[in-house]
Amino acid sequence: MQTLLLIEDDLALRENTAELLELSNYKVLTAANGKLGIEKAECNIPDLIVCDIMMPEIDGYGVLEAISNNPKTKHIPFIFLSAKTEHKEIRKGMDLGADDYLTKPFEEEELLSAIESRLAKAQILSKITTEASQTKVSDNQDRLRDLSELKNFFNDNGLPHKFSKGDIIFEEGSHSNYVYLIKKGVVKSHKIDENGKELITALHKDDDFLGFTSFVDTMPYQESATAVEAVELTSLSKLRLKEVLGKSQNVSIELMNVLTANISEIKDQLLQMAYSSVRKKTAQTILQFAKVLNKKPEEAIKISRYDLASVAGIATESLIRTLSGFKKDNFIEIEGRNIKILDLEALENVE
Repeated sequence: MQTLLLIEDDLALRENTAELLELSNYKVLTAANGKLGIEKAECNIPDLIVCDIMMPEIDGYGVLEAISNNPKTKHIPFIFLSAKTEHKEIRKGMDLGADDYLTKPFEEEELLSAIESRLAKAQILSKITTEASQTKVSDNQDRLRDLSELKNFFNDNGLPHKFSKGDIIFEEGSHSNYVYLIKKGVVKSHKIDENGKELITALHKDDDFLGFTSFVDTMPYQESATAVEAVELTSLSKLRLKEVLGKSQNVSIELMNVLTANISEIKDQLLQMAYSSVRKKTAQTILQFAKVLNKKPEEAIKISRYDLASVAGIATESLIRTLSGFKKDNFIEIEGRNIKILDLEALENVE
C-alpha cells in the first residue's frame, strides 16, 4: 500500500480528503501545518505529498523548498492544493518544482487521477534510474584501463582449460568462437601446406593471446594450435571480448599494437625462411625457442627436431645435419633431445 502525506490546515477538508484517499486504498498521514508536514515527511518518507499553500507556521512554498533541499525527500512527488487560481501563483509553484497544482474546490476524480499519474511517473523514473545505475556499474566493471586488466578479466571471467603436450587446442577451419590467454606453457600455431608439410607460424608463451580472427565475420581459425608442453589457458567468447573492447578504447589500441608486433615478427620469420641460409635459419630458430621457453643460455632446451625444422622452414634431415655442425663448432651441446647454447654470440652472428 502506498503512503500519502496530506498537509492541510482546514480540519474538515483535511479529514474529508484523508477519508477519500483511504477509501481509494492509500495509507494517509496528515499534518495541520507546514512545519508538522516537513517533520512527518522526513520521518516517514511518503510516496507522494499533497499540500495546501496558505498555512500557518510555514506555507506550502516553504514546505516544497524544505522537501526539495533534503536528499532524503527531494525525490517525493509534490502536488499543490489551494484556492489560489491566479496564473502567477500557479507558475510560482511549478517553478519551485511542484509536480502538479489543483485548485479548490476539486472533484474527487480529479485529485485521484493526479495522484495516480504522479505515482506512476515516479515509479517509471525510479525504474529508469535503477536500470541506468546498474548499467553504469556493469559498464564500469567491464571498462578496462590497460592490457594487464584485460588479462585479469580473462582470468576472472574466462573458462579454464588444461592441455597435455601434443593436444590440439583448435584446428584450422574450425569455428573461431573463442580467444585464449595462455596462463602457463607454450603453444605452437601451425599450418599444413599442399604437400602435407607442417609449417609452424608462431610460438606462444605465458601471457600471450591466441586464436584471434575477425570480430565481424564468422571466419574460421586460419591455423591450428597445439600444446608444445603441458598448457593452461583461459578462453573468452569473441562476442564477450568484443563488448569489453568496445567499452575500453585504450585497451583496444594496446591490443592492436600487440597484434601488429606479432604480424611484424611473422613477416620477419617468413623472410628468414625464404632468403636465409639453412645455418642461419637453424640458429635463429634455436634462439627463438630459447626466448619463448624463457631459457637462459646455460639451460637446456627440450624440443623436438620436427618442431625446430617446422619453425625454421627446412627439412628435418637438413636441420639435424646443421645441428651436428653447430655441435662440432662448439656453438651448442646436444644430449638426446636437449640442446644447450654454449656460444650465444656465435649463434646470433651465424650467416
